[in-house]
Amino acid sequence: MQNKIPPIVLPKIDFNREFAFSDQDFDRVRQLIYKEAGIALNPTKKDMVYGRLVRRIRELKLASFSAYIEFLQSIAGKQEFEQFVNALTTNLTFFFREEHHFQMLGEHLKGLAGKGELSIWCAASSTGEEPYSIAIAALEALGGSPGRAPVQIVATDLDTSVLEVGRKGIYSADKIARLPAGYAQRYFDKLADGNYQAKQQLRDMISFSRLNLIDVNWSVRKQFDAIFCRNVMIYFDRDTQLSVLKKFHPLLKPHGLLFVGHSENFYFAADYFTLRGKTVYELAKVKR
Repeated sequence: MQNKIPPIVLPKIDFNREFAFSDQDFDRVRQLIYKEAGIALNPTKKDMVYGRLVRRIRELKLASFSAYIEFLQSIAGKQEFEQFVNALTTNLTFFFREEHHFQMLGEHLKGLAGKGELSIWCAASSTGEEPYSIAIAALEALGGSPGRAPVQIVATDLDTSVLEVGRKGIYSADKIARLPAGYAQRYFDKLADGNYQAKQQLRDMISFSRLNLIDVNWSVRKQFDAIFCRNVMIYFDRDTQLSVLKKFHPLLKPHGLLFVGHSENFYFAADYFTLRGKTVYELAKVKR
């Protein structure tokens, strides 16, 4: 009996693109971003990945996606990994997104007034609109004067480019237009080019630094009165989500609140957190 020779299966390639991008290339990208950032890219995101990484390939003057991936995994490509992660992370944000969270935060902080230094961690700060919204909500709830802010805010993100935007605190007029009435005048200075910059008082309340939520060890170790981690864990698989939530648990004070995104539900972490309100969690009263 003659043995059948198995057919040769070639990688699927779209030759209409500027650079060849095979399914194998896409799978390697998915593996790398999962390992580095915990992001579980949906198999349908191939076109998005191409669009975001093709600029890096042009910039580096490489011939193909496979050459780019090989470069990433080489010693010479270590610094490029930061650009790779920055390109594939999503940074959709705006001031006072999910406004009910800031109302609840204000009430929470009022209840803690006079009980010592208050601190908040914004664990996915993106370009800074969220930590500045937190700072404004704190000032509105507790008052405060320059040099005597009522709350200190730690703002972290994986993407170094958005952290630099946050540090500067400069935003276009259309972004500032999303602020509640009167806040632009109170908390921002209009610049000569038509943009707006957060007043020094706000900027002094916030410290920006890089942190990868899937790292084994975090540089953040203090306990917080509130933690915001919104619309980032939706990109993690459940095991990664639970790992991050377990690490949040000891960093939240007994009365603290964890604010998450509108589409995030962590019922599977009931040993650590219980639902307090709409997408707001508190520490589980009794750990099973």
